Amino acid sequence: MNLQKTAAVFIIILSTIFLLIYGQSILVPFILGMLLWFIGREIKNALDKIPFVKQYLPNWSKHILSLVLIITVLSFVSNIITSNINYLVQSLDKYQPNVDAIIGQLDNLLKIDVAAKLKDYSGNLQFGSILRSLFASFTDIISNAFMILLYAVFVLLEEDNFRPKLQAIFVGKDQNEQVDKLLEKIGGSVSNYLRLKTLVSLVTGILSYIALWMIGVDAPEFWAFLIFILNFIPTIGSLVGTVFPAIFCLFQFGEFLPSILVLSIVGVIQLLVGNFLEPKLMGSSMNISPLVTILSLSIWGAMWGITGMILSVPITVIMIIILSQFERTKPVAIMLSEKGNITTG
Repeated sequence: MNLQKTAAVFIIILSTIFLLIYGQSILVPFILGMLLWFIGREIKNALDKIPFVKQYLPNWSKHILSLVLIITVLSFVSNIITSNINYLVQSLDKYQPNVDAIIGQLDNLLKIDVAAKLKDYSGNLQFGSILRSLFASFTDIISNAFMILLYAVFVLLEEDNFRPKLQAIFVGKDQNEQVDKLLEKIGGSVSNYLRLKTLVSLVTGILSYIALWMIGVDAPEFWAFLIFILNFIPTIGSLVGTVFPAIFCLFQFGEFLPSILVLSIVGVIQLLVGNFLEPKLMGSSMNISPLVTILSLSIWGAMWGITGMILSVPITVIMIIILSQFERTKPVAIMLSEKGNITTG
């Protein structure tokens, strides 16, 4: 019997992994649509705090207003990022000679054959293809924007019927209360994470933009936005967000000093925000073990790429909350948590 249960669990795990990997094209837009709906709900709750809006506007109009606001912001950001990438692609011709200048400086500095090897390797690098690949990634996200928005709209239409459906499934009063508490806890945790992480990432992005603009880096809006997005990726996001614009700055200027300035200033911003501001704001509210954070980042990143890395923390938080509600899975939730303290209420 135990062997049968073990086999069943193993088959379920494999089936789930298979579904997550090969259903990525459907699941990722749906989850992003859910995230869009969640953000819209948070905006609606913020609008309800305005007396006039709460008193005179019906719920459906506030939902529409929230979605319109989100779409407007996303369209504005998308236009800025697209124009910046186009500018970078069109400016590629002036970057390649700078690579040769860097190789020459390394050759004079190191006095070894490493410089020649670097030159051969750099000659095979097509920086245009790298940027065009990056542009293609953004284009792919934009092309899925319609499906993401469609999912968000349909989830919004189903929102009013969701709770009655749950009440029909869980007929007991105690079960209904437990489900309500579970959904409220998941919503509160994810909302708290998104709100604070967005604030921290926004501060990092704005400060980085000012630094990059003062140094004279091309398309500072794009790099600031990239830093903002990468800041949602635990641990490695801030590192990549610092190194990537510094490397590009090296290619742009053909000198080490501007790149060192970018690496130093943006690195200090990431360090101060990540080690002082973010812990002060977020504390230990996520309740995730650092080791689990890295493992979750690796697993979801392997399955869903950058999108999986960004979603790894919210998904793990939801898993811990759900697993903590059942006696059989509570030990797993305890192991996933930061200090073993979980609440099931």
